[in-house]
Amino acid sequence: MKMLINVPETVVADALRGMAAAHPELTVDVENRVVVRKDAPVAGKVALVSGGGSGHEPLHGGFVGPGMLSAACPGEVFTSPVPDQMVRAAAAVDSGAGVLFVVKNYTGDVLNFDMAAELAEDEGIQVAKVLVDDDVAVTDSLYTAGRRGTGATLFVEKIAGAAAEEGLPLERVEAVARQVNENSRSFGVALSACTTPAKGSPTFDLPAGELELGIGIHGEPGRERRPMMTSGEIAEVAVDAILEDLAPRSPVLVLVNGMGATPLLELYGFNAEVQRVLGERGVPVARVLVGNYVTSLDMAGASVTLCQIDEELLRLWDAPVRTPGLRWGM
Repeated sequence: MKMLINVPETVVADALRGMAAAHPELTVDVENRVVVRKDAPVAGKVALVSGGGSGHEPLHGGFVGPGMLSAACPGEVFTSPVPDQMVRAAAAVDSGAGVLFVVKNYTGDVLNFDMAAELAEDEGIQVAKVLVDDDVAVTDSLYTAGRRGTGATLFVEKIAGAAAEEGLPLERVEAVARQVNENSRSFGVALSACTTPAKGSPTFDLPAGELELGIGIHGEPGRERRPMMTSGEIAEVAVDAILEDLAPRSPVLVLVNGMGATPLLELYGFNAEVQRVLGERGVPVARVLVGNYVTSLDMAGASVTLCQIDEELLRLWDAPVRTPGLRWGM
């Protein structure tokens, strides 16, 4: 497989150096693997810290900035960051108002963020944690106990980030983040496997003419394999799987997310089918976001995330945000 890299061992460091050069509004510590908004700590503001394995860009480093994360900790490709990174990030952004850790439900992330929270609290930093577990495809997987954390991570980071930007206290920002996660469900599909730089070949075998329904963002197995389906058929499977679990009573946010190698031409077409299915199922849509936001290296495919919202959550979603990966209203 041909890749635009130097050597696999320096992929993350090289990407962070490039990120620093492209985004002077961020402080990027390449050696210690921490990305921080340059104006942190912001007096009186709750700080949001997240992180995870690299390979899912723009998640998480691309969501650092006003209106979203205060800091992010990138691990090696598909590998959790270590507690020292998280503690360093928390110390860099804590203003005394506390820090909220946003943690995707993967075993390594959960264990390391739990340890980091204890270490940070030993240093006098008040920490709260929110676990994102929105994927309805499978209950347990190769990397998790319980549901995986996927596309809803973006909704949690954006909406809780807006709440923090308004100066809400830690317990309220945490409550908002939990509400968003509880109201969100996701389902993904892979048309091809991804390729990690270290392996240099596809991480699993997906024969030509087949797709994997319910895939995870690390290439974890899904619910089943089927012969290739049309965009409309895939949309029906994904949306129905979500609605079997969510049953929204109010309008929803919709994320149609590319897995890294699917062009916008296809994603917008897929979104048209998602909107058709939601209309046929009687689900009103408040806002739609289409693009590559929670990716899996060069995997072809897409995921759908729905979040049931009320007027307050919608107001926070619409609030200004300025990050490398998401920006409006500023």
